[in-house]
Amino acid sequence: MIYVETGSTDVYFNFATEYYFASEKKLEDTVFLFWRTEPTLMIGKYQNTFEEIDLEYAREKEIQVVRRLSGGGTIYTDLGGWQFSFIDYRQGNDIQFQDYIKPVIEALHELNVPCEFNGRNDLVIKGRKFSGNAQFKLNGCTVHHGSTLFSTNIEEMVRSTQVDPHKILSKSIKSVRDRVTNIQDHLDFAMEPEVFKQHMVKYMMNGSTSTYELSGEERRQIQQLADEKFRSDAFRFGANPKFTLTRTGRFAGGKITIQLEFEKSRIRHAKLCGDFFGNEQVERLEQVMTGMPLEREALLDAMRTNALEGSIYGITVEEIVETILS
Repeated sequence: MIYVETGSTDVYFNFATEYYFASEKKLEDTVFLFWRTEPTLMIGKYQNTFEEIDLEYAREKEIQVVRRLSGGGTIYTDLGGWQFSFIDYRQGNDIQFQDYIKPVIEALHELNVPCEFNGRNDLVIKGRKFSGNAQFKLNGCTVHHGSTLFSTNIEEMVRSTQVDPHKILSKSIKSVRDRVTNIQDHLDFAMEPEVFKQHMVKYMMNGSTSTYELSGEERRQIQQLADEKFRSDAFRFGANPKFTLTRTGRFAGGKITIQLEFEKSRIRHAKLCGDFFGNEQVERLEQVMTGMPLEREALLDAMRTNALEGSIYGITVEEIVETILS
């Protein structure tokens, strides 16, 4: 096995590194990466971004949003969590986890952490999840990656993935705390995240010092992959399936129901219904929203640019946008 140190906490660069060694540069043995990121929401390949996360909150808090090339669910990670990746060049079509998960479990057992594999794709400690795993095939090789909660901010995890505004956040946090756990809480002694990384890399490499150092040119190539592929809105949001969003609000000017049809993350069709007193602004507003992304400032700017700053008989465009994003 060959260890590659990315030296980066940029999620797009790290995912691009996986892609680079699976697609652009194949080494003579399995590549191993151990990395972490700034606060990030990782969306599964087949998921709808808008349904999985609180996108407005993520933007407000500068939480990065990335789409993985693997399936599975959304995860939140930050500098208190670590990701591990294997790029295995052996041929095979089966999706299986044991070969990659076993050494992770053994490395944690060395720290007296009582963890185990739950039989699907998670690692648990006393029944509580601390690691999710996923795989995909690319150019004949297997890419396996997993997350580990070491000292992750659970409150932020819940808040950024909380898409239902009617749920009580405090109860959600308690519920998640009952289901997930940080490794740090199960250690016999205090350990800094960087020391944990050193232990995991040393154990996983099994005494080997085989490493591969990225050249300046390779870093430029990986950065280009990060920017053009993983960071692009087309990749992060364009893979969303067609879907319909319906929101209802009650205001001084009446009740309004907004129905939006989306395709490739943009509004394909907009319809406003309700018991409000409408005028020609309603149709203009529907036309203005068509083709727009589901973003607060973009929607407001489009409405204001098209002279829709006023109200629709007591319902302001600001209230309409807040209703859509609620």
